[in-house]
Amino acid sequence: MTTVTTRPGLAPRLSALTKVVELGPGRLDDKLVSEAQNLLLRAGDRLKLSSEHTVVALAGGTGSGKSSLFNAVSGLELSPTGVRRPTTAHTHACVWGLEGAAPLLDWLQIEWRHRFARASALDKGESQLHGLILLDLPDHDSIRALTDTEADRLIGLADLVVWVLDPQKYADASTHRRYVTELAGHDAVTVFALNQADRLSAEELAELVIDLNDLLRREGVEHPSVVPTSAVSGRGIESLKSVIAGAVSRRRAAIQKLEADLHRLEQRLTRSMPVGEALNVPASVDEARRMGLTDALCDAVGVPAVGEAMENVYAERSGRWVGWPYPRWLDRFRPDPVKRLRLQDVGDEIRGITTGSVSAQSAEVANAVQALADGLTVGMHPVWRSAVHRAARSQLGMLPRTLTEDLTQVAPRLDRVPGWWRALKVWQYALVAAFGVGLVWLGFGLLLPERLPASLQLLGDTSALPWVALMMASVLGLGILSGIASRNFVELGASRERERLEREMRRRVAAIAEKAVVEPVERELGRHHAFYQAMRGLAG
Repeated sequence: MTTVTTRPGLAPRLSALTKVVELGPGRLDDKLVSEAQNLLLRAGDRLKLSSEHTVVALAGGTGSGKSSLFNAVSGLELSPTGVRRPTTAHTHACVWGLEGAAPLLDWLQIEWRHRFARASALDKGESQLHGLILLDLPDHDSIRALTDTEADRLIGLADLVVWVLDPQKYADASTHRRYVTELAGHDAVTVFALNQADRLSAEELAELVIDLNDLLRREGVEHPSVVPTSAVSGRGIESLKSVIAGAVSRRRAAIQKLEADLHRLEQRLTRSMPVGEALNVPASVDEARRMGLTDALCDAVGVPAVGEAMENVYAERSGRWVGWPYPRWLDRFRPDPVKRLRLQDVGDEIRGITTGSVSAQSAEVANAVQALADGLTVGMHPVWRSAVHRAARSQLGMLPRTLTEDLTQVAPRLDRVPGWWRALKVWQYALVAAFGVGLVWLGFGLLLPERLPASLQLLGDTSALPWVALMMASVLGLGILSGIASRNFVELGASRERERLEREMRRRVAAIAEKAVVEPVERELGRHHAFYQAMRGLAG
């Protein structure tokens, strides 16, 4: 059982090629992009012109009898022939059914004086050729260089090409190298006329036909169509007409030619940019990689160190407000640990993130960006991989400074004092005052009970001293307990402040990374994905 593989229509594939051309510059070879653009223009022009006409070009070298064959097929002496050096300098056209053909002939750039119409009563027997535009091209190996260019142009524009080959030069290397090897995949729109068959015996002709078929197959023409002809004897003229009439009646040659051209270009594009695993490359930056980039940049700018500094500053500053006053007063006689740690100004800490080691910090930022690009470009074509890396590094020069300047704005106000610190300070000083009053009472009651004036005799009442001592012990215990509790609350508050600071800094780092790195990378990833989707659509 034979499996038939169908390909999508021409329009979707041309749309895919349009996308490839749009996204290809800078990634594809300029010559390939130019050829694709030319094919799109040619396809657009041809599809807008008459679909009722089929352009068939007779192409061949000097002396192949091409013009004689043209006259034989048309039945008129339309194209000049010669004996000494028969060359065709201008393209001649014979049209079966002139209505609607003029715009197509204008597009082919056929001069008015070289246009001929078969529309008389003599053509009633050739109705099967109605819609045919038969071109006699300039000789492709003429000594006139301009005619070579003209022949090449029209070979590219014709819907079907009939190669007229001389039995003596049918294997001519220049013809096969310049044209035949380029016809792989064009079997349906290419015919080979082995002309001047009248000069050969039946055995010689059969041998040449077999040899020509083998040669064409070796050059990539899988199913060559070879027709032996002779303009002199008329041999094979009707067979050639029948082949041409079949193409004309099907009205498919123009589409088949464009499909063949498109297939050939698609093969070259695929060799240049193989699809392979390219469609497995992500089209966007996933959340895990975004977080990884943010983490790496946070480490590069020292966010954890700044958070730790903030926590230490918060804890040390709180000691001036919520610590039990007596130990705090004793601390005045010792060096200030805050000054010793140089953590008085978190703003200075943040502003100094990169001033001490700019190159090292820049290198860490660069490494973070590089790691993101490396992870995303696994399986990419080197050209696209380089493009993604360029996109990732597009703002790398400004990134360290941008991070530093933005994070500096996050520096907290160290003169801000929470309300509960103030209330606790009032409470602790009230306890200090109560302890002082108790201490004075106890002193007077124990040392000078008889010398107190009458108004202060209560202080000398020794029966109250145990209660005073108990009150002092209670005050001292409350002070110590409130000091311990306040330190616990301070540590909790410091941890929360650190989390808040690091969260805000991380948010800002993530926003900068998104704008400076992720967005440019995602634009390139989207372009890569769209390009290979178009390549897959082009291949069908």
